[in-house]
Amino acid sequence: MAVLGPEIFKRTNEMSNPAKKDRIYKIVLVLIIGLAAISGVRKDVNEFLSLASDIQGFADPWLGGVLPTVQAGTLPVIEVCPSTEPAKTQTSSGDFQWTGRVEAGKAIEIRGISGSINAEPAPGNEVQVVAKKTAHRSNPDEVKVLFVEHQGGVTICAVYPSDDPRHTMTCEPDGNRNSSNVRNNDVQVDFTVRVPTGVNFIGRTVNGDIRAASLSGNVSSKTVNGSISITTSGYADAKTVNGEIVVRMGNSDWPNSIEFKTVNGSITLDLPANLNTRFSADTFNGEISSDFPLNMEGAISRKHVSGTIGSGGRELLIKTLNGSINLRRAG
Repeated sequence: MAVLGPEIFKRTNEMSNPAKKDRIYKIVLVLIIGLAAISGVRKDVNEFLSLASDIQGFADPWLGGVLPTVQAGTLPVIEVCPSTEPAKTQTSSGDFQWTGRVEAGKAIEIRGISGSINAEPAPGNEVQVVAKKTAHRSNPDEVKVLFVEHQGGVTICAVYPSDDPRHTMTCEPDGNRNSSNVRNNDVQVDFTVRVPTGVNFIGRTVNGDIRAASLSGNVSSKTVNGSISITTSGYADAKTVNGEIVVRMGNSDWPNSIEFKTVNGSITLDLPANLNTRFSADTFNGEISSDFPLNMEGAISRKHVSGTIGSGGRELLIKTLNGSINLRRAG
């Protein structure tokens, strides 16, 4: 086992054989897809979602899946109470507003499709959520904001109308069964969430950035076309396809493992100075740098670095295809 101090592992491209050329062509394809995703935002949203699905299909072998909901063990498990009331709908025109209590240790979860999610500290002990709907050609009132209270906290969803009259709009905390149709609908729903001390935050969207600043609970975030920025005294995880990830967290006592993954973007993590973790970092086109002494396991690869920081223990998994990875010791 080799013990290394702060190092930079450069991923230089070599075109010396067909296999390496094929890898470079894949990188170029990812970049083209990323640019197409950005331009696709200006078109119909359902076209973008189709493109996002294609991106995920290409990226899944590398990332192991981006869109599924948060893994058990990363944050408190959200279970639907059998007696939970049906999701409630904001029926009035204009912005959606909700204020309510979420117990410490439970989560406020926001699920969007097109639009950003911004979380910040609440001034008191109540969660405050504002959803602002805008559109160029579609009717914003056709997009409903639903919320449901359950054992794990509260989930709030932006739900788009369907052409099928038998279709029922739903909002559920596991996300996979949320029903929505964005065909020919350009409504954007931007969420602002104020999170009280001790409440966890979960943010999910498809086309938009996620930002969580100065929180105290644990944070889980996923998007497809957007960057992720998180600052919390708890711990966090983050996944995107087209965007950078910048996270600063104050708690390194996460259970089992946490992941930070993107396809097109850099990953920068500010971690507690007393960090103990087993880590695995992968990049194809970029560099890996660390302020922490790394206890390496096995040979140092051009594409992969793994080993332990401190005494090891829980897992820290970091992957990007096109971008650098930076592990920094928080001051």
